[in-house]
Amino acid sequence: MTDAVVTTEELDRRTIRRSDFVSCNQAFIDCRTPGSDRKENYAMIGPGVSQSSGQHVNLRLPHGFQIGAAAMPNGITNNLHLHYTAEVFVCTEGEYLLRWGADGTEGELTLKAGDVASVPTWIFRGFTNTGPDDGWMFTVLGMDNTGGIIWGPSVLREAEGHGLYLTADNKLIDTVAGDEVPADTELTKPMAQEYIDRLRSYSPEQMKRRIAASDELVWSDRPFLDSTLPGGGARLSCVIGYGMTEDLHQEPRIHNPHGHNAAWLRAEPGQGVSIHRQQETQTLIVKDGLWEVTLNRTDPVSVRLGPRDILSVPEGAWRTFRNVGETEGDVLIVNGGDARVRLEWDEEVVKAAADAGLGVDHNGYVAPYALLPRSARR
Repeated sequence: MTDAVVTTEELDRRTIRRSDFVSCNQAFIDCRTPGSDRKENYAMIGPGVSQSSGQHVNLRLPHGFQIGAAAMPNGITNNLHLHYTAEVFVCTEGEYLLRWGADGTEGELTLKAGDVASVPTWIFRGFTNTGPDDGWMFTVLGMDNTGGIIWGPSVLREAEGHGLYLTADNKLIDTVAGDEVPADTELTKPMAQEYIDRLRSYSPEQMKRRIAASDELVWSDRPFLDSTLPGGGARLSCVIGYGMTEDLHQEPRIHNPHGHNAAWLRAEPGQGVSIHRQQETQTLIVKDGLWEVTLNRTDPVSVRLGPRDILSVPEGAWRTFRNVGETEGDVLIVNGGDARVRLEWDEEVVKAAADAGLGVDHNGYVAPYALLPRSARR
């Protein structure tokens, strides 16, 4: 693996503070629809599915996934639409009501702070803020090119009444703002009923299996080689895919391919994950607590992250994570790809673990050091 050395400038470029977020209130075709006209759309990593040329994007570097957010006051709705690639909702504050189906009546479930929901592709979905005005919903979208979205037929028809049209290549035309619809431009038409009838249905019970509720998370107390070492001790809950766990017995809540995996990392003050590296893209999203991330083995550079702060960690960079706050903290870790993430630990960590009687087997899981073949010992 290439030993990537991260400069202070590169770390700054990849650090996206809450204060760096820039909202767009005209990102989608329903931006004037009553009840949906006070939405704020954010694009932190990649443009997501925004249909506005004015959408601010904090970091356009390809990751294999994209990070955004939706914010709206109480009672405001994000209308029915469907995605071609994965859409994962991460509610970090407040409460949202998720609904799905061609007319939004197949089912509904409530998302609360700490809940993660993976909505299947090719079904219509929408959500409403049923909690306080300052609720917050991050989104993780699959792939660098999402293909955009398909709006529910009623959404498109209502938007026309407000002077808004969508081109076939997913660009928003606002005739109220002075845009003109070119004569040779193909506009998006409502989905025909024959295609709507072919969409899969999901019962509330089926959809609930795709939600990792905060009060139902299953945690591993020893997910890593350094779990019993000073500086280690973080716990892990696999939400989407097996990701970076080294616990043989740990299973994710959601198994199907997304193009990325996601897990909650939790640590008490002073705990974290010792120095290691990986070849996959990685993004950290802080839910709560104060976290310090240090990159590089030589000439280390560090950054401290608070709630809603985001960090994109370069592939191949040595890294440590530490809770430097005064209370327990949670951070969502998103890694690129559907395969398991194989961690490479620093030699000092490997030696300390061996002294404690632990090593990593040929399948990438923590095992008794004494039982490993010589080829797995260091």
